[in-house]
Amino acid sequence: MRRKGLIVTLTVTKKSSMSSSVKLSTAVKALCHLAKVFPDPQNSNEIAESIGVNASKLRQIMSSLLKAEIVGSSKGSGGGFYLLQDFTELSLFEIYSALEDRKIMDFDVADASKAKDTEMNSYNNYFYDFYAKIQNQIEEEMKNTKLKNIKGVYDEANK
Repeated sequence: MRRKGLIVTLTVTKKSSMSSSVKLSTAVKALCHLAKVFPDPQNSNEIAESIGVNASKLRQIMSSLLKAEIVGSSKGSGGGFYLLQDFTELSLFEIYSALEDRKIMDFDVADASKAKDTEMNSYNNYFYDFYAKIQNQIEEEMKNTKLKNIKGVYDEANK
């Protein structure tokens, strides 16, 4: 007897040339740098040089952080970006949410046969619940991970 197959697919929506994980990592490095030089503002070229990234890509990230009121900016000579929020309380989830408007993991569950039978629906329901649980665990971990913890690692590496 041949069974109908179940296919689980991961749907990735790409909005720009930079992945979510690279954006998050770059944002965290930039924020750690701003925490290190606080309260002095830094322009995007200074931040980019310090953390080893492209200044143009960094400006896109900083624009998102500015809209989310995580950083502020000042214009003119000596201007640049500076921290608005207390970095000791800022979480990875808040940073990610400033950069992306989609869930961290975006799963789509579909059955291969497109059959509407009970067995396939129960598999689909299992995977929807399974992935929702993983999504919640990731979000909780990100909410509990504060920038201050990451900055400690950053500071140790840059002594």
